[in-house]
Amino acid sequence: MTGLVRRLAVVIGTGALCLTTGCASFWVYPGSESSSSSSTSGDIAYVANSSAETVSAYVVGTGTLTAVSGSPVSLGFVPTALAVNPANSVLFVAGSSQIASYAIGTGGVLTLLNSNAMAGLSDVVAMDISPDGNWLFAVDGLVSSTANVVSVYEYQITASTGALSLVTSATTGQVQYSINASATTATPTAIKVTPDVSTGQYVLVTLGPGGDLVIPFNTSTGAQTTSSVSQIMLTSLSGSPSDNALAVNSSGTIFYVARSNGSSAAGSIVAYNLATLNQLATTATGVMPYALTLNSAGTDLYVANRYDGTIMGFSTAAISTTATSSFTAVGSSVSPGKGVTALAVDDSGDYLFGVGGSPDLAMYSYDSTTTGQLDLSEAISSGGAVAIATTH
Repeated sequence: MTGLVRRLAVVIGTGALCLTTGCASFWVYPGSESSSSSSTSGDIAYVANSSAETVSAYVVGTGTLTAVSGSPVSLGFVPTALAVNPANSVLFVAGSSQIASYAIGTGGVLTLLNSNAMAGLSDVVAMDISPDGNWLFAVDGLVSSTANVVSVYEYQITASTGALSLVTSATTGQVQYSINASATTATPTAIKVTPDVSTGQYVLVTLGPGGDLVIPFNTSTGAQTTSSVSQIMLTSLSGSPSDNALAVNSSGTIFYVARSNGSSAAGSIVAYNLATLNQLATTATGVMPYALTLNSAGTDLYVANRYDGTIMGFSTAAISTTATSSFTAVGSSVSPGKGVTALAVDDSGDYLFGVGGSPDLAMYSYDSTTTGQLDLSEAISSGGAVAIATTH
C-alpha cells in the first residue's frame, strides 16, 4: 500500500531561530477560561497505573487531589492508555486485547459498562476520541516486521452503554488497515484527532523513527480517506530522530510534534501547518521529549523530557500558518524526575499534570507572577502511573 503514502522530506535548518519578544502580553491565564464540563462528574483526573493494574480517580481541588470514592479501581489487566469522551460520561481504558469502558458518575465514580474484548488488538499505546464523541481511535504499538505496516483501529461508540464496534462498512472504509511505515524501525507512540473545522479533520499518528501519519477523516461517516494519507518522513535528518508525541491547536490549523534525537542529545518541538504539512517553527528541548500538552488557552505548549526528567514551557503566540515563526521559552523548567510519559491539563485549566516521574503523579499550578512558570502543588505515588485523562 505504498501508493497511499505521500512522502514529505522534513528539513530542519541548522541556523538558530530568532526569538520574538513581547509574547507575555498575549498570554492568557488558563484559569480565566470557564469550564466546559457537560456532566455532573466534576473536575476529575484519571490515572492508569501499570504496576498496580488499577485506575485511580482524583477530584481536583484548589491545589489538592482527593481520591474519588471507590478509587483505585482494580482492572485485572495492565492499562496502557486512557480517554474520556467529550460528554464526560465514559472513561475508556486500554490494555492487552481490550478497551474497557466505565461509566463516570457523580463525583467521578467509575462503574464498569463493558470489557470490549477486541480481536486483533495486542498493544494499544494511545487512544483519542473525535470531538463529536462518536468515534474512538487506537493505535497499536506493534509494527509488522514482514509487511512493514502500522495498524490504526477505529470504533463507533454507543454512548449509552460504552460499547465499541469496529467500523467495517464499505462506505466508511476498512478500520483495521495497514499503512506503509517506510521504516522497519517505526514505533507508534501517539494518536490525536483534530478539531472538526471547515478546512477538514484528520487523525494524526506519531511513528517514532517512522515520522508521522496524517489521515483525512470524515466525522459524519467515520470514513478515513486512505487514498490521501500523508507521511512526514525523518530519513533526511541527522542523528537518531524519533517523533513521540502530538498536540493540536483549537482551530485545527497547526499541530506540534515532540521529536527526540537519541538518549543523550537535545530533542526539539516542531510546528507544522496541518493543511500543507509545511514546517513552521522548531525549538530545542531537553533529552528525549516524550509528551506534549497545550494549556487551556492554547497559548503555551509544555513538553516532558523523559531522559532529562524535566518539563519545559514555550509560548505559541508567535506561531503562524502563513510565515516562518518561532517559539519563546516561558518560565523555567521543573524537574518531576526521569520517566514522565504523559501530560494533561485539568477541566478548570488551572493545573497541569505529569505522570511517570518520581513520585509518578505530579500536579502543577501556574505561577501568578512569572508567565508560564509551573509551581508544584501536589505529588502522589499512584502505583506505576503511565497515562492520564481528565474531564473536559
